[in-house]
Amino acid sequence: MNQTIKTALVTGASSGIGQATAIQLAQSGFKVAIVGRNEKALADTETLIKNHGAEVLAQTADLAIEAEARQVVVKVVEAWGRLDVLVNAAGIIGNGSVTSTAVEDWDQMMHINLRALFILMQEATPHLETVHGNVVNVSSVTGSRSFPGILSYCVSKAGVDQLTRCTALELAEKGVRVNAINPGVVRTHLHKNGGMDKPAYDAFLEHSKTTHPLGRVGEAQEAADLIAFLASDKAGWITGACIPLDGGRAQTCAR
Repeated sequence: MNQTIKTALVTGASSGIGQATAIQLAQSGFKVAIVGRNEKALADTETLIKNHGAEVLAQTADLAIEAEARQVVVKVVEAWGRLDVLVNAAGIIGNGSVTSTAVEDWDQMMHINLRALFILMQEATPHLETVHGNVVNVSSVTGSRSFPGILSYCVSKAGVDQLTRCTALELAEKGVRVNAINPGVVRTHLHKNGGMDKPAYDAFLEHSKTTHPLGRVGEAQEAADLIAFLASDKAGWITGACIPLDGGRAQTCAR
């Protein structure tokens, strides 16, 4: 008897947590659709997945544009006839306070970090209901704790947490699970893409050893492992959870 191969759609797959997750799911036997804005970097992820013998569908898209966000879901279902898992890993970060954050920067943060997730989940839900699939959102420790100087990022991630909890309740009766992970500082391109140069980023990583009780920053693979677990049948009784993955960072006072 042929066993049905599950499919997963992973955004932000060009690098970091999204890339590590796409590869992890491919190794776990999924067909994996990957989405990113950087065509060359996305092609690198595509090659890595193919090297593991998995089927992959790469799509370059700007998820801040509603039509493009919806289309990535449509193309997965057109290609493979089903969608079992949606992993929302795409995101940006930026500096700014309540007085210094420009409205256009606020809007961009919300469009990419929160609105795009809502659109993708809305488009994916009918397909997830058919197969009793699930969603895993990549949030942040900043979703549950306050940090100065990154106001719009914190607010966007708090929105991701609440979006996760509310949709988990709404979709539970349909057999669809929705969960999130809340990483602390993880070694990715996020902060460098947000404007940090290499010396500043290296200093930030060194300082972060002191702000995480376990004494180190996280690695993308650690996030991918947790996401893959939440996406699997082993997590079949978990929904509405926003799980810390932060070396104890959320348990500390500001410093």
